[in-house]
Amino acid sequence: MAKKRGNRVQVILECTEHKATGLPGTSRYISTKNRKNTPERLEIKKYNPILRKYTIHKEIK
Repeated sequence: MAKKRGNRVQVILECTEHKATGLPGTSRYISTKNRKNTPERLEIKKYNPILRKYTIHKEIK
């Protein structure tokens, strides 16, 4: 049986700059967040290996 984590949920972070370039592929990361402390969507700077630089990754649904 799966463990309950309470307010912690898994979220998917996707690169915003990569979508605009039109290059094939996507840069996505999986992370967790506390729903109670951060109800809004996450925005984190992460490394994009396709563009080879740090870009802003936003939470997608």
